[in-house]
Amino acid sequence: MKTIFQIAILLVLQLPLFAQTITVQGTVSEENGPLPGASVLIKGTSKTVATNFDGHYIIDAKMTDVLIFSYVGYIRQEMTVGTQTTINVTLVSDNILDEVIVTAQGIKREKKALGYAVSEVSSQEIENRTEVNVGRVLSGKASGVAITSQSGASGNATRVVIRGYNSINGGGTVTSPSIPFNNPTVITGTKNPDQNEVTKNSPIYIVDGIPIHPSQVDLVKNIDEHQIERKTIHASAESIKLFGSQARNGCVVITTKKGNYRVENDESYKALFENQFKSVQLDPLSTMSIDVDKAGYSNVRRMINNGQKIPIDAVKIEEMINYFDYNYAPPTDNKPFAVHSEVIQTPWNKNTQLVRIGLKGKELSTDELPVTNLTFLIDVSGSMSSANKLPLLQSAFEVLVNKLRKEDKVSIVVYAGAAGVVLDPTSGDQKEKIMNAINNLNAGGSTAGGQGIELAYKLAQKHFVKKGNNRVILATDGDFNVGQSSDNEMQRLIEEKRDSGIFLTCLGFGMGNYKDSKLETLADKGNGNHAYIDTMQEAHKFLGKEFGGTLYTIAKDVKIQVEFNPALVKSYRLIGYENRLLANEDFADDKKDAGEIGSGHTVTALYEIVPINSSFDPVPNATLKYQSEFKNTISMSEELLTVNFRYKAPEGTQSKLFSEVVYNRVKPVDQASEDAKFISAVAMFGMQLRDSKFTENTTQDDVLILAQSGRGEDKDGFRAEFIRLVKSKR
Repeated sequence: MKTIFQIAILLVLQLPLFAQTITVQGTVSEENGPLPGASVLIKGTSKTVATNFDGHYIIDAKMTDVLIFSYVGYIRQEMTVGTQTTINVTLVSDNILDEVIVTAQGIKREKKALGYAVSEVSSQEIENRTEVNVGRVLSGKASGVAITSQSGASGNATRVVIRGYNSINGGGTVTSPSIPFNNPTVITGTKNPDQNEVTKNSPIYIVDGIPIHPSQVDLVKNIDEHQIERKTIHASAESIKLFGSQARNGCVVITTKKGNYRVENDESYKALFENQFKSVQLDPLSTMSIDVDKAGYSNVRRMINNGQKIPIDAVKIEEMINYFDYNYAPPTDNKPFAVHSEVIQTPWNKNTQLVRIGLKGKELSTDELPVTNLTFLIDVSGSMSSANKLPLLQSAFEVLVNKLRKEDKVSIVVYAGAAGVVLDPTSGDQKEKIMNAINNLNAGGSTAGGQGIELAYKLAQKHFVKKGNNRVILATDGDFNVGQSSDNEMQRLIEEKRDSGIFLTCLGFGMGNYKDSKLETLADKGNGNHAYIDTMQEAHKFLGKEFGGTLYTIAKDVKIQVEFNPALVKSYRLIGYENRLLANEDFADDKKDAGEIGSGHTVTALYEIVPINSSFDPVPNATLKYQSEFKNTISMSEELLTVNFRYKAPEGTQSKLFSEVVYNRVKPVDQASEDAKFISAVAMFGMQLRDSKFTENTTQDDVLILAQSGRGEDKDGFRAEFIRLVKSKR
């Protein structure tokens, strides 16, 4: 009797312990490794968690609770918590699903020979469906495969989920939504998962036996379905057996009809031919349009960080140089920009000198900024579905929207297979309404960029603000494929819009099919600027920190014409700006388009010159009677060169002219300003990336030494980032 009483007392004392909540953690695995996305459920409740990429989970439970461990395609297990704080389980495959075969040509297979469950969709079944998206054709026909649409619109992109969280996005060709874009609620849904989530849950792709690099997966998804003979989707257990641990999230094997398809990078860049030395006797004038674009640097940064090979034409040295801020003082007179210059010994050639010409735009205060009429033109085509495209775009635009004032107005136009308005002009203080319209966008369809531009300019013109800042902001990967799409067609289209008084900003996103050449053309010909947004850091820099320079033009059609003194300069070459060169007669022609400077913008041009007394002779000339006689009549003055500038007011049609003289005062490299050292380092690195003959005797260590000595205060850390990039490229 005493023993029974003691047991009862003990049970009563332990009741609170059983009711106590404890933290349980562990790993869910299968025979080949951890299972990301497995479910851990407390039996009899709705409380559940999912395992992370390493199969790890954490859940709060009571000692009396029973945990149910499950994963699609595996036999579930139940475990009582008790006093355990660590519970590891290994699930066993139930062989319900190991492979899904999509057969485009009705190829027959003996299911018994495969050794595991198979679901097939024949070409006849595909032809009998109205859906053009092969992903949706699988819906309801493949055991263990969940097919969902990324939005409710017909024809939109699909998400194929194999065994839980392992997913394949965009399982087939997509078309544009068939519902007109005339209401903000037409395009609905939530943001795509963040980039980390997409990356860790992505399957691997193999096309005709070749594994595809993650950076080119978008190109795989865009393969014409008519070229595909068969798609085979391996679930994780089977794919690990076939392809190793890298296929833990599944594998998509694509076999084309010809069997030799090669997925190649589809990015495009304008051809650049590096500027050579020119004789001052024969060509004493150098004429160009200024360039404030910065896309070249952030794009090269993306490639270096991804370990990609950098196309030579993607390296635009002037855009690399102009990415950084320099210690240029703003104008103190009524001119829109101030001019700064410096001459130093060339770090990579002892026989030449570098002339730096810098401009600093007038800085407008918030009170001075004109009323803004912005039209966001957003690409929502199928190619924008990647995490570094539309989802990044949505987050980036929030930075810009937060800068807007009550008097500013925002409209939103989108385009895929067609174009439409999703937000009529809305006050800048209604930030939540603007962001809701942006965040509700989803990607799917072809790319009618020309229609989008036409509609955006039409809307901007309809709500034009006199003496205001009227601007279209185009955000896209530039991959137009419906209607007007070639670079020349886009140039003609945008030139028609240039005289409307509406400026253009082009924001590039993504990789694999990024069309830098098209966006550069649009920005150059549309009185605008061009940036490449590869990270949220870049979004904060371009749309936040540089907000004024990005959106508010203080001078347009800015041209530079440099006249060299033949008594002091034998030859010269302009570093970069290959796509910005103008004919000498274009300088005084007000009909010729040129670049724009925004509030607070800095612009730098760099010339490498050969002094008249140097033995270095990159442009050997024959003896010319008249040029030689002319040279002998010139006074040996200290004027090295004269820089002539032409510019127009933002609403002006007639240019203004002024000049600045640069004197022959050469500094050795160690006495150069920090800005000159750093600019020289960026130029040297750019030339090395372009395999330039002018820096063939230099190394990246030379770049590092020069950049570190010119790093300076570097408040935002961008110069330090450049130094890290150079180190990672070595």
